[in-house]
Amino acid sequence: MTKQQVKRAIIACNERGDKAFVPYIMAGDGGLETLKKNILFLQEAGATAIEVGIPFSDPVADGEVIQQAGERALAKGITLRKVMNELATFKDEVTVPLVIMTYLNPVLSYGLQVIAADCEKSGVYGLIIPDLPLEESGILKDALKDSDVALIQLVSLTSPAERIEAIAKAAEGFIYAVTVNGITGVRSSFTEGLEGHLQRLKAASSVPVLAGFGISTPEQVQNLGALADGVIVGSAIVTALHENDLSTISTLIGASKNTVSKI
Repeated sequence: MTKQQVKRAIIACNERGDKAFVPYIMAGDGGLETLKKNILFLQEAGATAIEVGIPFSDPVADGEVIQQAGERALAKGITLRKVMNELATFKDEVTVPLVIMTYLNPVLSYGLQVIAADCEKSGVYGLIIPDLPLEESGILKDALKDSDVALIQLVSLTSPAERIEAIAKAAEGFIYAVTVNGITGVRSSFTEGLEGHLQRLKAASSVPVLAGFGISTPEQVQNLGALADGVIVGSAIVTALHENDLSTISTLIGASKNTVSKI
């Protein structure tokens, strides 16, 4: 299969002179009934794709804001299966690719034999599994090989050149360039070497490179977006949705439009 849906959406966005904007939401924060409303709002506001987080009891990559959102969702009994079933009910109304962000345990519990088929039924075209390293990813890649679901790889600031090369070679959909050393959450500044790091990733990769972790202001969307093919914004989106602050979200997405690359 081509696994082109997410990649194609990002490239089309770039060809319009914009940078991709991928908002992260915690599925079931506020109840499962909010999922459709939030996704359709983000789609209408101009999101390129939408990252749908699945609440998990032991997250390794999530900062305080997303952990708290996950706890609220878990308290409402939200699971990967419930989210997939809910997404399937309004799949025909969603015109942007959905990407599930979860951990390996829920995927194994769900069942590797059925995950690809159910992703297709739910309009999911990508999976991000932060606790699944490249060396162990064969088990899931095999399950997805006959599907159009991309297994999206993360690259950290500390990844050496040979690892970047290996990840770039295996990359599908886009490369998730982690912009901080640590967990998700709002940051006021980024490391000095980030621009060079993103340049190296873009040079090595045949798929788009999106910058994520810590991006929370329109200025950061513009500055980080200018160094990559787009950005992923999580904590700021989760907070805004929790507070029903939709104008902040529209402003953040708007900052990705007509962003001229510095590279």
